[in-house]
Amino acid sequence: MNGQGVPVRCPACGRDHVYVPPAYPCACGTPLAPPIQRGAPPSPITYRTWTDTWVTVRCRACDRQSQWPQPELGCSCGTVLKVPVRPVTAPATAPAPAPTAPPPTGARRRGAFRPRTIRTARDTVTAAALYLSWLGFRDLLRAERRPVSGIDLRGRGLVARVDPTTRPASPRAVECLWLHAMTASARGVHFSLAGYTEDARERADALHVPLFVLDLTGTPSPVNEAARELVLAGA
Repeated sequence: MNGQGVPVRCPACGRDHVYVPPAYPCACGTPLAPPIQRGAPPSPITYRTWTDTWVTVRCRACDRQSQWPQPELGCSCGTVLKVPVRPVTAPATAPAPAPTAPPPTGARRRGAFRPRTIRTARDTVTAAALYLSWLGFRDLLRAERRPVSGIDLRGRGLVARVDPTTRPASPRAVECLWLHAMTASARGVHFSLAGYTEDARERADALHVPLFVLDLTGTPSPVNEAARELVLAGA
């Protein structure tokens, strides 16, 4: 299953995606990815709790069972989808061949991004900082406590807001980020764990603010065209 794409259709907008579950090393060293349940429809995530965001995965090499982040996919319409995982008690079936999702051009130049699993709100900021560094931003500084301004990360020519809450980010959050970016003559980038409201996405498109959704593996997914352009071009 590792490295193979699984077709996923967003129930909100009908867009088709190819989802490649991220692989992590088992304690025995074998790369291991959650076995996606083919044919099972994904479900939109409207509310998160830390207790139901983990799945049990069995390593075929050593038979060890471990807790892995629940696979998620951020659709370009702004919906965050929970991708169903085959229970460890279910019999394994041979998956049909499927196309793999090609990495962005910029990612090929930079090499593979190595995420860090999100378990706490602070991990969310760390994940965003790692991704921005991978994109080429330098001298990143993070706030010790959540500042009133909402700016969690600053770097050379960059300000970033990271929302670790279970509520979709609002238009006000996007506008505040944009204003801080304008004042600092910097680029503003927004990360959210729970996605964005439709109004927030529309406001970000009008202001050309890149929006990313973070899944619990620590991997950001671009939500709008500004974010996709940033991934391709880098810092």
